[in-house]
Amino acid sequence: MNIPFYKYQGTGNDFVMVDDRNLQFPVSKELIASICHRRFGVGADGLILLQNAEGYDFRMVYFNADGGEGSMCGNGGRCVVRFANDLGLFDGNTKFIAVDGEHEATVTGEVIRLKMSNVNGVEQYEEYDFMNTGSPHYVTYVDDIHEADVVNIGSEIRYGSVYGPKGGTNVNFVEVIEDNHLSVRTYERGVEDETFSCGTGVTACALSAHLRKGWPSPVTVETIGGTLAVEYQETGEGQFKDIYLIGPAVRVFEGSLNV
Repeated sequence: MNIPFYKYQGTGNDFVMVDDRNLQFPVSKELIASICHRRFGVGADGLILLQNAEGYDFRMVYFNADGGEGSMCGNGGRCVVRFANDLGLFDGNTKFIAVDGEHEATVTGEVIRLKMSNVNGVEQYEEYDFMNTGSPHYVTYVDDIHEADVVNIGSEIRYGSVYGPKGGTNVNFVEVIEDNHLSVRTYERGVEDETFSCGTGVTACALSAHLRKGWPSPVTVETIGGTLAVEYQETGEGQFKDIYLIGPAVRVFEGSLNV
């Protein structure tokens, strides 16, 4: 069985895209993990199925690189919006459904502006903040982002006694560059490694910095794979709406999977 696929990346966070509107993709954890493998497969941080959804332009179904169905992926959301636009499913503005609910997005040239889920609470501690921006995120601050031991410390927190029993968490390391400007590195659960960028993580870091620094929207965030921006409106203590993740998403190549 040959299945066409398309490779997309958003600030270095890369995904295999499949047009699954005919529901023919043979979903299995082992197959998806093999496709995402960087030595024996296409290589990606995740795989996304684009499916039909009544009342929406499309449905986004996201799988982590380990093959398990994942929570919301912000950069994946921006990439699937680009994919849907390339397929001609909408022009300019779109509304789609994902695991965490409804999303809206706008395509303007190279830039995808994706509306994220509302954040209804932030747990703040001396050493870190924790919140769910569609996926759970631990946010901690460092003096030098280049010296952060992202993989070892990130995996310890991800599997540790606090968050491990709850399904784990993504872990973000943040350096403040200047007002409204951050540098972020992220350990992603499901990938179980550092990724070049994490959209829900970047969003969490921007909101955390707003709470700690009092910065107005938007916040610019540097990742290994490029620059993103986050806009938001605070509606109450630790509560946010109209959150937008803004940045590029690009088609890299296409091919055919033999499954």
